[in-house]
Amino acid sequence: MIVLSVGMPRAGSGWHYNLIHDLVVASGGKDAREIRRRYRLGRILTEVNCNIGALTTKRLLPVLLPALLGNTFTIKAHASPSPLARFLIREGSMRSAYIYRDPRAALLSAYENGQRGSKAFAQLTSIELAIDFMIEYTAIWEQWMAVEQAINMRYEDLLTSYDTEVSRLLDFLPISGPQAAIAAVIEKYRPGQVDKMDRGLHFQKGQPERFRSALSPEQLEACNQAFGPYLERMGYIL
Repeated sequence: MIVLSVGMPRAGSGWHYNLIHDLVVASGGKDAREIRRRYRLGRILTEVNCNIGALTTKRLLPVLLPALLGNTFTIKAHASPSPLARFLIREGSMRSAYIYRDPRAALLSAYENGQRGSKAFAQLTSIELAIDFMIEYTAIWEQWMAVEQAINMRYEDLLTSYDTEVSRLLDFLPISGPQAAIAAVIEKYRPGQVDKMDRGLHFQKGQPERFRSALSPEQLEACNQAFGPYLERMGYIL
């Protein structure tokens, strides 16, 4: 089985991925990096967190092979659910866990990372460009909300209600391994225990509404105009 950790950029997606990945491994699943090496998937599952990129047929089919051979492992994406991905989720060959964040906080984090030299967000040279960038991912959020078989969670809830959200994950994922090993993973990724320097984790302590003071009134109004149709449905205050 493929376990897909998918989410909005700068929504704790690296933290989310590594938590899920290690829970799957603790339950008897395979390390995704070893799957990548063994099945020569380096061109498809890129970066430290085995990011598949777009969920196209061309990329999904080679990754499906090790799953069909009996391996359960976790991959990462930020992409929308393709027709093949939707089929695999419905059919039970893939389970998907989606994480999102207040898009105003996510775009501010992306912009600031670009300003600090992140190649992934180097093009975001203004808040206005960051707004345009994040609009695409709110549309992707809407598509994942329509996937009934996927589990969805908010970054803010994983920060503040960690045990509750992890319990939801354990109920959803194919987790049945040794309780001590699973408990160790849960503690490893608990907020306050995570080493922010771990490569690929992208963990942020997070101040969920820091954007209200970091953005100018004009920038905040532009954000509210852009994301207003989504915010209430996402569970955020305009």
